[in-house]
Amino acid sequence: MGVRSATKLHISPAHSAARRSLFLPLAVVALLCSGSYLLGAWQHGGGLPFSSPSPRSVSIATDITCTTILTPSTPSLDFSAHHATAADAAASKAASSASSSAPRRYPACPAEYSEYTPCEDVKRSLRYPRDRLVYRERHCPSGRERLRCLVPAPAGYRNPFPWPASRDVAWFANVPHKELTVEKAVQNWIRVDGDKLRFPGGGTMFPHGADAYIDDIEKLIPLHDGSIRTALDTGCGVASWGAYLLSRDILAMSFAPRDSHEAQVQFALERGVPAMIGVLASNRLTYPARAFDMAHCSRCLIPWHLYDGLYLMEVDRVLRPGGYWILSGPPINWKKYWKGWERSKEDLNAEQEAIEAVARSLCWTKIKEAGDIAVWQKPANHVGCKASRKKVAAKSPPFCSSRKNADAAWYDKMEACVTPLPEVSSASEVAGGAVKKWPQRLTAVPPRVSAASVKGITAKTFLRDTELWQKRVRHYRAVINQFEQKGRYRNVLDMNARLGGFAAALAMASYPLWVMNMVPTLGNSSATLGVIYERGLIGSYQDWCEGTSTYPRTYDLIHADSVFTLYKNRCDMDSILLEMDRILRPEGTVIIRDDVDMLVKIKSIADGMRWDSQIVDHEDSPLVREKVLLVAKTYWTAKDQDDQ
Repeated sequence: MGVRSATKLHISPAHSAARRSLFLPLAVVALLCSGSYLLGAWQHGGGLPFSSPSPRSVSIATDITCTTILTPSTPSLDFSAHHATAADAAASKAASSASSSAPRRYPACPAEYSEYTPCEDVKRSLRYPRDRLVYRERHCPSGRERLRCLVPAPAGYRNPFPWPASRDVAWFANVPHKELTVEKAVQNWIRVDGDKLRFPGGGTMFPHGADAYIDDIEKLIPLHDGSIRTALDTGCGVASWGAYLLSRDILAMSFAPRDSHEAQVQFALERGVPAMIGVLASNRLTYPARAFDMAHCSRCLIPWHLYDGLYLMEVDRVLRPGGYWILSGPPINWKKYWKGWERSKEDLNAEQEAIEAVARSLCWTKIKEAGDIAVWQKPANHVGCKASRKKVAAKSPPFCSSRKNADAAWYDKMEACVTPLPEVSSASEVAGGAVKKWPQRLTAVPPRVSAASVKGITAKTFLRDTELWQKRVRHYRAVINQFEQKGRYRNVLDMNARLGGFAAALAMASYPLWVMNMVPTLGNSSATLGVIYERGLIGSYQDWCEGTSTYPRTYDLIHADSVFTLYKNRCDMDSILLEMDRILRPEGTVIIRDDVDMLVKIKSIADGMRWDSQIVDHEDSPLVREKVLLVAKTYWTAKDQDDQ
């Protein structure tokens, strides 16, 4: 076990360097070692910048086995060269011990688990109430129920097509399901073409394609001026709406339950479109208040008019002040479609009137209903809403208690009340502060930071954080050759996103990818997810002691900054690593930043998970205790396992 300096890396086979006996006097050895250390520290600490190429620089490979990190000049390294103090002697000893002991080998799960989603497991869900779809919410396994094996890729799995080709085509072997090609054949969602899946861009309410449908929306609200950046698609199907919004620089979070429409979210992810498993049932959506500029439902089958308008109140919670809600499909334009929908005129009319009433109780304004599309707008603040309620005695849902954290959304129950917007000084002011238009909002100080609503974060620390992550991404580019391969990374996960600096740095570098910014639910760190959305990025809350609401093989790249230190003594390290392996694609990359002692422990587990890994120095200096563990997941499938 050892540390490699920051040059481009090649994960290569482990070699046993020949050990040569040294017979020099002990005093001479000590003198030479001390001199070598001082010279090395001078060279690495103040010499060439980390981005400078080395004569030995090579790329990190995904198809070659590696279990030990070596440098050409040192046959067997430990950490003592970089941590020579007495306090670090124990760490050096632990590293040597870990490298010499054989890692535990994790077996492959049976092939039937190739699409296993631990918290939305179909069999386990049957234990829970079917009322209001509660059984389709997150219900995670614990204890002996948790899998302790590696989820395999299906036989014949191939790397997905690079973006933008992946928007329209995927390998059938990667998501071997034909159900939607039959059930939604007329609606042009998806079709099988030999060994490929084709996505024509159709949908239930956009028979002429998602692009034409979005053009119709743009006739009603602005989509090209940068004022709308984040969107929420409820009941997304195969996420064609979100896929075609990307060309307009609008980033949609699409979600749908794991239900009878087999693998719809999995298809979306295979296309390279942001999506996650989710449902409007009893819990709040896992997003903060005032997150999305626009929300959308195209025949999503969500009963907006039931339960006192509870689900529309949840959309109101996550909509930004001035945000839009778009509805197409039943009951909109029911006079034209009521026969095809096989519902009575009276039933559809009553449903639309109920939806209109809920929208009015939220103080939304109906912008327009044109053809198959209706659009409402949320007020910029609640000044007028509160005043109108005093004048009108009509029944309206109450405002939620100010003691209830509007951002709290991890197993928090929805309530039939209106989430109050932050107070304003005038009727023209945007509650919570206005955001800049995209792309300026990516680097501008977010309103929540300006208002000092995030503990410990000021405008100055925010700007420093942005600069820091630009530097770190440059370092990653220097040590991981795949960053220079066009289309190599599309779906990216940041496990501890903080302020979204990693995702912002990638966006500023114009990489054709998107990042799911996960904010752990521990402590006060969850307050930063609202900042991430104000930057025009997307993400979700997550407890890493549990599984994520996504399918296996979702991400090309996973970034984990101090995640294992954060969850130390809270849950087993290997449980987190096994979940990372489940959601990482074959030949995908993992970047783990943490204290060197923690990385030694992580590597000892990773070496038994069919991962190739090596530790490299911090971007600032080899003397910094924080290091970076680079991982490449090897390619293997359920068939490979069966053939062994």
